[in-house]
Amino acid sequence: MEIIAQGAEAVIVKEGNIIRKVRIPKSYRLQTIDNQIRKLRTRKEKRILEKAAQIIPVPKVINHSDKDMTIEMEYIEGTILSSLTEHNTEIAHTIGKQLALLHNNHIIHGDVTTSNMIKKGNKIYFIDFGLSFIDPKTEHKAVDIHLLRQALYAKHHEFADIFYTEILATYLRTIDNPEEFLDRLARVERRGRYKKGTINKT
Repeated sequence: MEIIAQGAEAVIVKEGNIIRKVRIPKSYRLQTIDNQIRKLRTRKEKRILEKAAQIIPVPKVINHSDKDMTIEMEYIEGTILSSLTEHNTEIAHTIGKQLALLHNNHIIHGDVTTSNMIKKGNKIYFIDFGLSFIDPKTEHKAVDIHLLRQALYAKHHEFADIFYTEILATYLRTIDNPEEFLDRLARVERRGRYKKGTINKT
């Protein structure tokens, strides 16, 4: 057994070819409430992973437990895209298309970064749906893209401009109602710039 990641919400353990995601108890919550919250979040992530698996490459759910608040899924052995050191047009197009396909099915990832993408062969797997949810609102889809843009400039600043441009171009060719999306994205980005400016002034 090997702990490969640990965050505020969960511990990720690798056992052979299986990944086990275990949601951590929160001592500041009443135990009954904490158990219910963790159980519901585990169930939701499982359902979304199973739905997403019918659309794009994601880890296959093998099992889950309400008792232990765990999800078991296949281990994807590949290259995490956060290690990418140069621009790759094919990868950019794949990210844009797959994110649009999720959004066309109203799946909001919630944490779209290259740290949550794995390249295996000619496939890009999206991972870690812990913050994901189902919602048809264009606002949430625009926020997903906005957060991806910020993540690209933070992690891949040398080629972030072209990388993001190609991701967005493919996304717009794939997404339903691209005009509505662009209008909402512009609002989200203006709001983001306003907040940043306000923080810098204080």
